[in-house]
Amino acid sequence: MVPRKAKPRTISEYIAAAPKEARPKLREIRGCIHKAAPGATEDLKWGMPAFTSRRILVTFAAFKNHIGFFPTPSAVKAFEKNLTKFKTGRGSIQFPLAKALPLSLIRRIIVFRVREVDEEDVKWRS
Repeated sequence: MVPRKAKPRTISEYIAAAPKEARPKLREIRGCIHKAAPGATEDLKWGMPAFTSRRILVTFAAFKNHIGFFPTPSAVKAFEKNLTKFKTGRGSIQFPLAKALPLSLIRRIIVFRVREVDEEDVKWRS
């Protein structure tokens, strides 16, 4: 019987368990979120790193060829003109591992989410 890997319990453990190629980008995005939302707390939601401030601001995750960034549908819609270079879904953005992260865009999206949660008290929507 093959022993199971322990599930990560923190974002640091999540990053350490992620594929080697994704780890630097996961650290970058984590640092970017900390700078843009200094009061946010770290947690894991649905097995993914998440940052919350009264509500979930964003989650992110490592995939084979990209970093998935999940800032809610309202944020994706608000930044759709800036996201034309990336594959998006209703509430998700894919940042290819082979390219540099657009940290200034990510920072603006996080600031948008912080403002959205603070001003409108919007709940996470799926």
